[in-house]
Amino acid sequence: MPAAQSLPDELARALKNKQPLIVMVSLDGCVFCHQARQSHLSPMHRAGTAIVQVDMRNNQPVLDFSGKLTTHDELTRRWKVSITPTLLFFGPGGKEAAERMEGAYLPDFYGPYLEERMAQGRKAL
Repeated sequence: MPAAQSLPDELARALKNKQPLIVMVSLDGCVFCHQARQSHLSPMHRAGTAIVQVDMRNNQPVLDFSGKLTTHDELTRRWKVSITPTLLFFGPGGKEAAERMEGAYLPDFYGPYLEERMAQGRKAL
């Protein structure tokens, strides 16, 4: 998954395609994050879904939705994310457009829950 670099630009690309921007909050070494990426998010990304990754406890620079420079770790604190993986679905103005997916869902149900959130996000646009 590509690391988030400029949330305003990444959101603009997603909205241009009439979809929410998915931000996966991950943690280095998280087995469930790896599973979610490999089984669901990477194939969706290759198919054109706008998905970026923000790494908890990582000081990589990123532009937040207001265009200010911050770090991946600061974003996770600002968004009050404490569980990985967490998927956030952002719409216009950098507002959450669907309910978050927090933690590892049962593997058989992860895909349907993800599709449900995408539908919520598209509807909110």
